[in-house]
Amino acid sequence: MKNPTNIRGGALLAQALHEKGISQVFTLSGGFCNPALEGLADRGITIINCPHEQVAGHLADGYTRVTRSPAVCLVGPEGFANAVPAMMEAWGERTPVMFITGSSTLKRQGSGGFKEIDDVAIAAPLTKYSASITDGTRIREFVDRAYKTALSGYPGPVHLSVPVDIMFSSFPADAQLDERPYVHDARLAPRAWPNPDDLQTVIASLQKSERPILIGGHGVWWSRAEEKLEEVGLKLGIPIFNIPYHQKLLPETSEAYMGLADIHQYRPSAEALKEADLAIMVGGRLDNQMNFGNPPLFPASCELICVNGSAEETELNRAADKVLLSDPGAFFDALLTLPETGNWHERTDWKAQQRLRRSEWVEQTIAEMAQDTTPGQGAHPLQLALEVQSAMDEKDWLVIDGGNTHFWSEIAVNLAGWQGQKLTGILHPGAFSMLGVGVSFALAAKLHDPDSHPVVISGDGAFLSGGLSIEAAFQENAPITVVIDNNGGLTTISQQQERLFANGSHVATDFRDIPFHTLFEGLGGYGELVEDPKEIAPAVRRAIASGRTACVNVRTRGVISPIVAAVTSKRDKASIE
Repeated sequence: MKNPTNIRGGALLAQALHEKGISQVFTLSGGFCNPALEGLADRGITIINCPHEQVAGHLADGYTRVTRSPAVCLVGPEGFANAVPAMMEAWGERTPVMFITGSSTLKRQGSGGFKEIDDVAIAAPLTKYSASITDGTRIREFVDRAYKTALSGYPGPVHLSVPVDIMFSSFPADAQLDERPYVHDARLAPRAWPNPDDLQTVIASLQKSERPILIGGHGVWWSRAEEKLEEVGLKLGIPIFNIPYHQKLLPETSEAYMGLADIHQYRPSAEALKEADLAIMVGGRLDNQMNFGNPPLFPASCELICVNGSAEETELNRAADKVLLSDPGAFFDALLTLPETGNWHERTDWKAQQRLRRSEWVEQTIAEMAQDTTPGQGAHPLQLALEVQSAMDEKDWLVIDGGNTHFWSEIAVNLAGWQGQKLTGILHPGAFSMLGVGVSFALAAKLHDPDSHPVVISGDGAFLSGGLSIEAAFQENAPITVVIDNNGGLTTISQQQERLFANGSHVATDFRDIPFHTLFEGLGGYGELVEDPKEIAPAVRRAIASGRTACVNVRTRGVISPIVAAVTSKRDKASIE
């Protein structure tokens, strides 16, 4: 009888990932992970070396958001600690990233081994599944469990810790292939179909409603149902909004799309929510952004229904008047049959009212920006975001990173969309608003779509938080363009402080005049300083045309953030919650 071939645990791990269709691994090479790196390279899996483990985590997160398929962040024990912030960011958006970390020897666990850390316990609250591989012959089992857990139900990141003695020891290459599941390739995660009686109850509420709205959340994105969402809005004539900090679900130019369900960034949504008699939120959470489902965002006169694809999501929406457990796509399929039943009439006036309000808001906002333009004092952040988008086309990805920068850029997306601007996609920090992800997310989009020109609009503080990641773009010859909203400080924080502190001052929020563009030039890229707002769009076009990773460093001024202006008052309250 022929003896089975033995391979190192790291190679067996790589084999198990290859069987799942993993194509991208982001790492900072370290001795603990070398056997896995060798195995990954042998199987033709792309490995991106990063300047920091947090960067590796954000790149894996961004790549997973773009492709909706798991990517891997592979780092060593000390690198695990650096990757924790990226783990938290992925957890906030429920991105199914696989974090795999080398760890101290299993044989001497608890004895103070080299770089020993309880990574499993640390990762547990930030992942759906965190475990240590305790037996090398079960590597396939652990990978299979982690992969399926990441994608099932409400998706999210997972973590596997691989002790160094298992990583380097040898095990049969065919371990567990004689056990179920016999098929180890990637499979679509099972999805929930609605109970017919529960579905009919929701449909009955919709049929009797005169002023319904739909609010799409990131659950729609993960279920790949965004096209059906738009079809529902167009076919049934229902206005559609996105949760704040949206994943791009609908084209900004879509007739059904109104904007963010955010009363600070898009004022017409406050009027729509106040007047609606039914709000159906699909794939979203009744969290702080949605005022936990309470008035004044959702008045008592408005019936609130949450449709979610997993029991985990429904538990987050206990405040809803009704909850339907259903995959978003299955729910939209059911709604699309309504016109054929003869029991549906389109709410033409209601939809037209929302479009009129959006049109008026666009005109008013642009007029207000024009009045707030002071020559020689830098660009208005809204003007910056609009000018940047005007230099982009529909093949390009827009990435937003920062505090004040983020708020104004989200507004600009809605304005430009109404005026016909199209973009391939939009990426930004998620629920935890973590600064410094922009460059990594843009690079992830470029790696997935080499023909696109990802552009980051980054606050200066956000770039200082994660700008080191730009080296990976140079190293991979994957050019992106970074536009710095350079107002010399942490504007949102200083604005809060000025409204809280008795003397109206701010503390520890100012930066020196940083020549970000020369940093890019020194690394071998393109750099340009822009002080005239009229030169922003031409400078972005020149940066893209250079074919190099580029920085357009734009002088801007600190305009009061809409959200700070709305929810803070002098010396009384200075929270953005």
